[in-house]
Amino acid sequence: MKSKSISRKAFIKQSAVAGLGLPLVGTRILQFPFKPGSSGKCPVCIFSKHLQFLGYDDLADTALEGGLDGVDLGVRKGSHVEPDRVEEDLPRAVEAIQKRGLQVPMMVTRINDSLDPKTERILNTAGHLGIRFYRMGYYRYEDSPGIEKSIEKIRPLFRGLAEINEKYGIHGAYQNHSGTYFGAPVWDIWMLLKDLNPEWIGCQYDIRHATIEGANSWPLGLKLLKPYIKCIVVKDSKWEKVNGKWKAVNVPLGEGMVDLDGFFGYLKEFDFSAPISIHFEYPLFDKSDKSLTLEQKRKSALKNIRQDVTCLKRKLKESGLIS
Repeated sequence: MKSKSISRKAFIKQSAVAGLGLPLVGTRILQFPFKPGSSGKCPVCIFSKHLQFLGYDDLADTALEGGLDGVDLGVRKGSHVEPDRVEEDLPRAVEAIQKRGLQVPMMVTRINDSLDPKTERILNTAGHLGIRFYRMGYYRYEDSPGIEKSIEKIRPLFRGLAEINEKYGIHGAYQNHSGTYFGAPVWDIWMLLKDLNPEWIGCQYDIRHATIEGANSWPLGLKLLKPYIKCIVVKDSKWEKVNGKWKAVNVPLGEGMVDLDGFFGYLKEFDFSAPISIHFEYPLFDKSDKSLTLEQKRKSALKNIRQDVTCLKRKLKESGLIS
């Protein structure tokens, strides 16, 4: 916008940022503001999707009580922050979380095109609020024109996002997701990242999905993507036969087939220092029980959250990633 006048939305956003005491972001990414604590340079954050039934204050309280260091905030349709209200609601959500002494180093979006009008609004707001990492939206392979041409179709989208990320001082990360998504084999992610600056775009490495796609070979992809991994996802699952077919069933952390010791061992070798998003894809409470009150749901969720967070931080400590 070339006009020197400030819009009402811009004024609201800047006022909210000033109220939080956060620095305005220039055109360069800032050193991630790690806070001293139990997780040190690898803060453990909960993906807010799993607490979608809670408002900002209850979300923040539950994260604090669960032993977490921060929140990986959903900023997409149906999440805690709707993209159409990002200037108004993202500052409110960040303020509620930071009031509890927690961090918001990362967010989950459906951003996959720099030319989408919502992309610039989301990144601009997040950058001003000090959010340093975001998860991108997914791409899918198309039967026509085929796999190779699908990759070439996605290539300029990655390049465009790298450029706009640099503009707003934020890192965009593509999550490797098992199945038929682009990125499931992880080699295809590397093909598009290898010529781009890892400061601005990379991979949000998900060890659960990597294990499903490469039970024994996942370390190869991890090593290949090493320079581009600035944040990770941790969760667990195991193979079970469901209705006669093998399926990856989500389970509490440490109860499945994910090799946490091996994974964190590699990260220690890499001198990994970045936020971790912990996911809870298994039920945190009985969704079929319609009689449960909001507080009963929260307490059930909290019990499971504490269990997984305790497991994760123990494994991080045993690996030497945190003290």
